[in-house]
Amino acid sequence: MNALKFVVPLVAMAGMTFGAMAADYPGTKPITLVVPFSAGGPTDRVARDLAEAMRKPLGGTIILVDNAAGAGGSIGANKVAKAAPDGYTLLLHHIGMATMPTLVRNIPFKVESDFEYLGMINDVPMTIISRPTLPANNFAELRDWLQANKAKVNLANAGVGAASHLCGLLFMSALGQPMTTVPYKGTAPAMTDVMGGQVDLMCDQTTNTTQQIEGKKVKAFAVTSPKRLTTAALKDVPSMQELGFKDFQVSIFHGLYAPKGTPADVQKKLNDALKIALKDPDFIKKQEGLGAVVVTDKRVEPAEHRKFVAAEIAKWSPVLKAAGVYAE
Repeated sequence: MNALKFVVPLVAMAGMTFGAMAADYPGTKPITLVVPFSAGGPTDRVARDLAEAMRKPLGGTIILVDNAAGAGGSIGANKVAKAAPDGYTLLLHHIGMATMPTLVRNIPFKVESDFEYLGMINDVPMTIISRPTLPANNFAELRDWLQANKAKVNLANAGVGAASHLCGLLFMSALGQPMTTVPYKGTAPAMTDVMGGQVDLMCDQTTNTTQQIEGKKVKAFAVTSPKRLTTAALKDVPSMQELGFKDFQVSIFHGLYAPKGTPADVQKKLNDALKIALKDPDFIKKQEGLGAVVVTDKRVEPAEHRKFVAAEIAKWSPVLKAAGVYAE
């Protein structure tokens, strides 16, 4: 009996202490933003830009980016799912949140119930690019070259489940032509080999390809947005829909997440800071320069963010099942 009497006040005190910590959040303790992909890749760039934009609205808090790559983005996501729900470990993930439930075998968490959804960040179109020495200068010439070379054509991606892998699957399906896919451990090494001519093609996010296109280190043949983009590097590149592929549209979203059970007031502080960051002129300029579109619609609200991801899961599941691909 005495032991029971002693335990109850301790539990109450723990709750009071945690509540006080939530009220003072984030204080002087740094926040770790987990990115489930390699450093230097497109999602990493979005994360670092966002970390800087959120510092001021969070009272100057230092936000550290932690790259935890592997298994289609599930290693980093699991790290956050299992972290203490105190607001100091967050996840920035892309469309992988919608594909992991189908793509990753024995996924150790539930995308729809093991995270608090904090809001969407941006939409990122993809670009169909090639090595600079590929003997084609427009999409019509590219199709002719593909037909002439068929199975000899190789298509790079940043790993099973990466955005470039998903886009590549749709690209092969749209053209009705299989290619030899070459998975890499991250976007950076894949892009290096495309620029160096070791592989022929890649379909990757504008956040990672725009500078390479500007520098003429790769050739660009199409974008996956409904219409052409307005950025200087991409304004002359046709959209896949413009080229006759009416159902070909791929936009890679990025969102912010916290472990399930993160206090509601901490979630609100993070969502408020995210909304301010998304209106930061410098952040918007950096994203636009990369061909990304900062979210300004209702998806910035946690409930709408969650609803959107659920719809994306329903969209991608049949595509991945039909392709018969799985992450490690």
